[in-house]
Amino acid sequence: MRVLLDTTYARRGPSGTGVYVGRVAAALRAEGVEVIEAANERRPAPAGGGAGSVKNLALDTRWTQIELPRRAREARADVLHHPLPALAARAPCPQVVTLHDLAFERLPDCFTPAFRRYASLTHRLAARGADAVVCVSETTRRDARARWGLDDDKIVVAPHGPGQEPRPVAAVRAEHFLYVGDDEPRKNLGLLLDAYARYRASAGPRALPLVLAGRAAPDAAAGHEGVRHEPQPNLSALLNGSAALVHPALHEGFGLTALEAMFAGVPVIAARSPGLAETVADAALLIDPYDADDLAAALRRVADEPRLRAALARRGRDRAARFSWASSARAHMHAYTLATQT
Repeated sequence: MRVLLDTTYARRGPSGTGVYVGRVAAALRAEGVEVIEAANERRPAPAGGGAGSVKNLALDTRWTQIELPRRAREARADVLHHPLPALAARAPCPQVVTLHDLAFERLPDCFTPAFRRYASLTHRLAARGADAVVCVSETTRRDARARWGLDDDKIVVAPHGPGQEPRPVAAVRAEHFLYVGDDEPRKNLGLLLDAYARYRASAGPRALPLVLAGRAAPDAAAGHEGVRHEPQPNLSALLNGSAALVHPALHEGFGLTALEAMFAGVPVIAARSPGLAETVADAALLIDPYDADDLAAALRRVADEPRLRAALARRGRDRAARFSWASSARAHMHAYTLATQT
């Protein structure tokens, strides 16, 4: 099997989708698939609207409709794989798309109207037109069936493996709480900061700090006592000192950050929200993502109860052991075979 994989997204900086592209490509090669990577090197970072976004859209359209089909033809690819929903009108081979989530439809108020309309239209058309669709979770599969009417026969569920596979910790050291991610509305960072302030007020001098790691805006920590921002984090080191990873997202297709923490043996406090709850199952302390008091109480429990931290760490390791990039790659191979048989 020879697969042309669009790796453009992995060039746009650290992200869950970028981790997915890199890890699944390596895992596919380990399973004997010939993966040919193709990246649009002219594609700049997202512009955030305006003329820059219009230019990016033009570049994306030319890449998808002209350059990718040409490269697939030259490579004699059996399958063209779009890791985000896109579709070439004149591809020389069957096409597979990966559908990560439908958050822009589940939580429309968390996205700009322009992006919501664009994603709902283009992603839906790509998923409907593809020969096979990879969904990263049962949650995403159900959403794709219910909202877009996708035929279940062409959907393959392929959960991720642990993203960066941080070094497992020898023992849980309760030095801080950890948040990893950005500050887009659905990630629910505002609720976390509110809950942390309530926890800190009740815990007093014993309160653990909160570390915001990754692309959360630097000013997110400003004015919040006990909160610091790590824009270029050493994830293994931060996890090693975490009382818990806190993941309060309103919606996730999967929950890769939570899986990384569980793999490392770090307790997880997670929102009881679609996709995320599916990934962590009973291995995390689940909270109401709309209730700051509920999250504050969870922070207090984890900070004050060593036995709870140890139990969560143990359950997390057991849960994470069920996921691997090898099994994800085999599910992708099934999707490729399915696409070539349609």
